[in-house]
Amino acid sequence: TDTQRRLIGDDEHGWSERGVFNIEGGCYAKIIRLSADKEPQIFAMTRRFGSILENVHIDIDSRHIDVDDDRLTENTRAAYPIPHIPGAIYPGVAGHPRHIIMLTADAFGVLPPVSRLTPDQARYYFLLGYTAKVAGTEAGVTEPEAVFSPCFGAPFMVHHPLVYARLLGEKIQRHRVCCWLINTGWSGGPFGVGKRMDITATRAMLSAILNGQLESVSYTEHPVFRLLMPDHCPKIEDRVLNPAAAWQDQRAYQQSACELAQSFHQAFAGIAGELAPELAASGPFPEPA
Repeated sequence: TDTQRRLIGDDEHGWSERGVFNIEGGCYAKIIRLSADKEPQIFAMTRRFGSILENVHIDIDSRHIDVDDDRLTENTRAAYPIPHIPGAIYPGVAGHPRHIIMLTADAFGVLPPVSRLTPDQARYYFLLGYTAKVAGTEAGVTEPEAVFSPCFGAPFMVHHPLVYARLLGEKIQRHRVCCWLINTGWSGGPFGVGKRMDITATRAMLSAILNGQLESVSYTEHPVFRLLMPDHCPKIEDRVLNPAAAWQDQRAYQQSACELAQSFHQAFAGIAGELAPELAASGPFPEPA
């Protein structure tokens, strides 16, 4: 949430001829190690009557909750109605977007924290739906594991993913939408070695996008993923914007980047390789350029 902007929904949205709309009417926020300073609105929801907490430790005597306790799982949640968030729009209906921002949590620490996408790249990453599992989120997961959920919601899609990718591409072109990829995962190394992206930095990048501050800066193409990385972003150190610069071992970074790129190629081939060969060129190089 952002106190400077109106919230129409958390997760499931539609995009019609009139604009975007929310489907759910509620939020399902991950709250492990939630900070009252960095996420004041969501933190307040963990203390509000009407919220449902899942997998959260509660002291039986004091009835106080501990959002830092991960003994049960890293996947602790709070579910609450959207109208409980101050300034939320309910029902959640709005016009056509000017920006689409796709989120990924890269546990391998190789994707840039923010990238500008071409329309074809937007369709490519939408088709992949890449994120990663880390230890503690699911039983049996001990190492970072790449996960691909086409359209960022494969279980809910009744048609082939390409149907939705085509619709997305048409709307992006028709409404001249700028598309972005933000990595909320790790930097400086994989899970267990690097550090999680600080949410204040992610917020600064989001604000820069929405305020048009990344429209006039120069960009550098990533040598493996072909993503356009801004060279400057307000309130962010320049070196943070290039993921390789955060690694001490450059050879290890290059190897990890190429391994993840290969996973992308394999996943895309299984999703739409023969049906959309033109989109494959929007993905990463299998080897450094």
